[in-house]
Amino acid sequence: MNAPPACHKIMLQKKSNKIFPFITLVKTPGTLHDVMIFILGAIPVFCITSIIGINPSVAAFLVALVVFFEYLRRRQYFKIKKISLLNIIFLFVLNFGAGYFIIGSGVSVFYIPFTIIPMLVTILFGELIVSMLLTIASAVCVAALIGNSFALLLIFLTSGIISVILVFGVRRRITVIRAGFLLGLIQAGVLFLLNHFKMINSGAYVILIANGFASGIIVLGILPLFEYLFKTITNITLLELADFNQPLLNRVMLEAPGTYHHSLIVGNLADAASRSIGANALLARIGAYYHDIGKLQKPEYFSENQKLTDNKHDTLAPNMSKMIIMNHVKEGVEMAQKYHLSPQIIEFIEQHHGNSLVYYFYRRALERLEEDQGIKEEGFRYPGPKPNSKETAIVLLADAVEAATRTLKEPTAGRIEEVVHKIINNKFIDGQLDECDLTLKDMERISSVFVRVLGGMYHPRVDYPDHKHQTE
Repeated sequence: MNAPPACHKIMLQKKSNKIFPFITLVKTPGTLHDVMIFILGAIPVFCITSIIGINPSVAAFLVALVVFFEYLRRRQYFKIKKISLLNIIFLFVLNFGAGYFIIGSGVSVFYIPFTIIPMLVTILFGELIVSMLLTIASAVCVAALIGNSFALLLIFLTSGIISVILVFGVRRRITVIRAGFLLGLIQAGVLFLLNHFKMINSGAYVILIANGFASGIIVLGILPLFEYLFKTITNITLLELADFNQPLLNRVMLEAPGTYHHSLIVGNLADAASRSIGANALLARIGAYYHDIGKLQKPEYFSENQKLTDNKHDTLAPNMSKMIIMNHVKEGVEMAQKYHLSPQIIEFIEQHHGNSLVYYFYRRALERLEEDQGIKEEGFRYPGPKPNSKETAIVLLADAVEAATRTLKEPTAGRIEEVVHKIINNKFIDGQLDECDLTLKDMERISSVFVRVLGGMYHPRVDYPDHKHQTE
């Protein structure tokens, strides 16, 4: 791939911090204002721990974890940019609150469903470090509620850490159920070790095993609720959306077969490219499946669904044609909202063209231009926004590359490579990748993957001799 000019740089989108001021860390460390914000954030933590009778050192520990979390988040350590500290604190409060309520009610502490929140965080966000931090914070605080119980701390830490590992990257519901059962056995095993290999109070072991199994079932039950609350999407939901019996995908398959085939190829390209740079391949594939659902409103106006000799745009003015073409993004978003698709899938629909120019109809408009008329390029650009993640950027590139290579009369390896490099360079120079965090090295890898996958699709076949001629 021909490298773009050195003056062009991949720009990082700076998100505004939308968490409460009392837990907002400094943007420019070292100022008096920043120190005041930090102090205001720490005071409520110390007050709450003092009220409920927890040692102040636990509050200091929690503040340190918050500082560490924000340090990592601000330096874009996490793959998912939308992880909010407020969401993590909310989940911590749920875990701590459940422990506080159960301990206060006088029942056995082994009834505390500690592993629910670590599993939930791992499935929702897919970030091991976030899950580990939450597990450590919750285990220390709950153990502090019952006199700094070291035994309880070990049980919760062990089960919490293992629960995170067991459900990381989970794609099937049965895996969560199996993880819950294993966690119950692990909790009982840790208690057995703490009792020096003696079966003391057999009821506690039964409670711990049942606790783990029940936790897995509860996680599956509440997962859709937290997906909705946090505006995120899990691998389990993504795989459900991949079912072509889903109403929208089924409609695309039946009413716009050309768009359906195009979306499949874009999905394959996006999946392979995402794997090559460490992005979320499953999210990119499913986003590609749904990115063009807006074409269902007027499928016959898009080239992949037209008959060879019938082009609806031949009788339309360029302005009318570009309105129909550009409107498929808006209509796609409306359809996605109507069918209650996740905001993360809707982003693919909104961003798969960025604010690119509808070049074909812009050129047609220029060709029909009168001397006293003027055509503004901005009027022929999609409304955007530009892709703000690696996955949406990859789908934008895959969409453009697939459409361009389809027009090649003789798709040789050299021509495919030339078209792929040209498309990616043009999108880069046009600024379509300014708001995502793709690097030049990422784009090199994406380009290589596109060339390889498309080369496999358009490879030449052997021209077999006619059977009749062969028999003669």
